[in-house]
Amino acid sequence: MEPIIREAKPGDRPFIEGIASLTWGGKDYLARVFDEWVNEGGFYVLEVDGRVVGTAKLTLLPGRVGWMEGLRVHPEYRGRGYGRLIHNFMLNLGKKLAEKGAIKAVEFTTYFLNRESIEMARKDGFSVIAKFFNLGAKIEDFQPEEPEPAELDIEDLSLGVVPLGWKFVHRSEEALEWLIKNGETYEIAGFKFLANRDGATFTPLSTGLGCIRAMLPAMAWVAREKGRAEFDLMLPSGMNPILPGLERLGLVLWDETEEPNVLVFRRTL
Repeated sequence: MEPIIREAKPGDRPFIEGIASLTWGGKDYLARVFDEWVNEGGFYVLEVDGRVVGTAKLTLLPGRVGWMEGLRVHPEYRGRGYGRLIHNFMLNLGKKLAEKGAIKAVEFTTYFLNRESIEMARKDGFSVIAKFFNLGAKIEDFQPEEPEPAELDIEDLSLGVVPLGWKFVHRSEEALEWLIKNGETYEIAGFKFLANRDGATFTPLSTGLGCIRAMLPAMAWVAREKGRAEFDLMLPSGMNPILPGLERLGLVLWDETEEPNVLVFRRTL
């Protein structure tokens, strides 16, 4: 049978959980967001011989951006062109939305060692518009301290591209409203940080070494309240000079690279 790409449905959950358990050491978020994504729409699966072996999602973000995320292929089916098949499907879906005026560009993010995705993106006319460092930490390395909920203002957004978890939005009033609706803002010692609702990836809104040191116990508290043992920080590429200081604070940079390990791609349609 020819592969089929269709919208995801509730009955696909066991297949998605299976793929998630084999991705990122079993720490993939797909299983956690499955119900939300099915209800929201724009969530597709690749079916081969009656088995769901791949996924992808297109989410509408502020600035008329179609955000491509959740592209996965079951390990047993990799190397057969299925990743390219799903990628092309999502890109064509984006083009159809652009023709209707719903979006004007598609964007996505990927890890810097995901060579297959990076190669596909460059062949398809995508370019890198932002780079970030993703650093991990363990709650046990800190003394968690409860922060205060805070209000988010446009003045808090100093970056042109603002992370919320593994989604990124372009700074604007529309993006501010989206961040308030979809994220959580906390404050401790006068410093604010963003948290994604479905995970424990944080964006410090003040990025000096001392600021981050002050925020880490609060981030550990929020992550612990979400039932996590670990959490991540998403930091702009300009933080390179203070990476040694961040590591002394207990943060770990994946794969021990000195270059940004998260790339944000964009293609105008």
